[in-house]
Parts: sequence; structure tokens; C-alpha cells
Amino acid sequence: MKILLVGASGIIGRAVATELGARHDIITAARTSGDIQIDVTDINSIRSAYAKAGRVDAVVSTLGKVHFGDFAEMDDTKYRIGIDDKLMGQVNLVLVGRDYVADPASFTLTTGILSKDPIRYGSSASMVNGALESFARAAAIEMKPGQRINVVSPGVILEAMEGYGPYFRGHDPVPAARAALGYAKSVEGLQTGQVFEIF
Repeated sequence: MKILLVGASGIIGRAVATELGARHDIITAARTSGDIQIDVTDINSIRSAYAKAGRVDAVVSTLGKVHFGDFAEMDDTKYRIGIDDKLMGQVNLVLVGRDYVADPASFTLTTGILSKDPIRYGSSASMVNGALESFARAAAIEMKPGQRINVVSPGVILEAMEGYGPYFRGHDPVPAARAALGYAKSVEGLQTGQVFEIF
């Protein structure tokens, strides 16, 4: 398969590239690196990325910026970071991509454990993750025949614990390579409208 991997420069993205790259042709995309540069907060950048990639059999998104902060100090601007980037960035990868992908094709998005197990300072991530999971379940029943959509929801990633450890006390970290298996299940399987939890 020819797979467009958006967010390829991140910890999960690199693990997904290793897992799927062993069997498929990976086109890497990120904001400032990769085969294609893409800013998912800009719809024109998304269109341009798809035009450069050509027909792909799968789109995998491992990106997602959100603001972690005390709820008492959260405001519209801080919530907008996650809404514009992780939520609508991934939604727009699907909305634009449905007209560029091959037939059949799949989309795989990324959420995380906070949709089910919230933490202090994580209200933005929980909100965005929950919205993405609901979007995928609903979109799956209306997508064009031959198109599938799933979500991978990993726990906190082991390799990211240096930065995120203080937020995730008591959580059992997931190695990025294990999280990558969820993306393989989505891309290489037949299910749609699923949330693959890797906790």
C-alpha cells in the first residue's frame, strides 16, 4: 500500500513508520520535515499535501497539539490550540482526503487515554479526544463505499515520559512500538468506526 503518514516526525509517527514501512510505501509528512510539509491548521496546506502525495491507499495521522493547563486558567485561546490542531486538523485530513484517496482507502486518526481516564490539567486533551472518537464512529456509517475510518487511542507513551510523566502519575506507559500495532490493525484490517485502545 501507499500510505500518507502525517505527524511522521513525532515519537508515535516514527514508530508507525517503522512498523508499516516494513511492508508498505510510506510518504512522510510533518510541519517542517518529511517528504511533504503540511500544516493541518491550514486547509490549503492539506489540499496541497494531498496533491503532492497523489492517490494513497491509507492516511494515518499521529499528530495532535493541545494545551495542558489548570482548568481555572483555561480560556478560549488555550482550548482553541487543541480544537484547531488535534481536532479539526485531523477532521480536515478526512474531509479533504476523501476526494484524493484511492478506492478502497482508510483513515486512521489519533486520540489518547484521556478520553476515558482524565487527568489534572488535561481537560483540553480529554475534550478533543472524545470529540474525535465520536466523529470517527459517526463518519464511518456515512463514508463512501470502500472508505474506512478508525482511531487509535494510546496510553501515555513510554518514550515521552520525560516530558509528560508529571501529568500521568500512576499510569502504565505504552512503548511507541506497541502503540504502532494499533495503526497496523487499522490500516491492514477491515474494521471501521472503531477505537483501538492501546493502554
